[in-house]
Amino acid sequence: MNKKPYLVPALERGMRILELLAGHPDGLAMTDMQELGLPSASLYRMLVTFAELGYIVRDGNDRYRLGRKLLELAYRSIDESSLIETALEPMRELRDRTGETVMLGVLYGDEGVVIESVKSNRAVCVSVRIGHHYPLHTAAPAKAMLAFLPNPERRAILGRLVYTKFTETTLSGAEELEQELGEIRKTGIAYDLGEELRELRCAGAPVLNAKGYPVAAVWIGGPESRLDQTTLRQYGAMVRSTAERIQQKIME
Repeated sequence: MNKKPYLVPALERGMRILELLAGHPDGLAMTDMQELGLPSASLYRMLVTFAELGYIVRDGNDRYRLGRKLLELAYRSIDESSLIETALEPMRELRDRTGETVMLGVLYGDEGVVIESVKSNRAVCVSVRIGHHYPLHTAAPAKAMLAFLPNPERRAILGRLVYTKFTETTLSGAEELEQELGEIRKTGIAYDLGEELRELRCAGAPVLNAKGYPVAAVWIGGPESRLDQTTLRQYGAMVRSTAERIQQKIME
């Protein structure tokens, strides 16, 4: 049976938009989507509809990129042999040892994104939605992954970042961030000392593949009242050990 008469043209055009944006994590302006061959009015209506539903987002420069909702659906579909499934048991054990929420994230363009979370059982704890984006110059997992990227890739990303100043401890630019990344390469542990939210403390470590490329990062997050400097350093070593366990499992 010829299935083409059953295709929905509008749906097909919409999926082509999503597929195009999937290949451009940094986003595209409408003028960059001419290869779709759609009338400007039709393209605009589809983009507005996708944005309203949460499948794409429009930034302040009128560029569109995939949104958290689509990422969340995608990550839910990953099979049992995936990174997430491999990481869950070590993440739960780390949560039980530290009492803090444990998260798994990856790089997505010039941001990071949370792909899994094992929530703390404490009354006051960090709670992060799957698909949540985080800035690369402040977050412990982002710095953990950036530190182990190949030099050209890392330098290109650092040159593109906008170093928004969230708190007094936020790093001010590429040079300062590069200096911290050098220390992270020595220790294998990255920290967020209230660099986006004053009261939040995090410790993260990269998950490397067989070639030493950072495919993900695992980290803990909790309030400053529980994670003082001494405790955070102790837990940082546990996070690094957890990351090493995960990478050993994915290379088996």
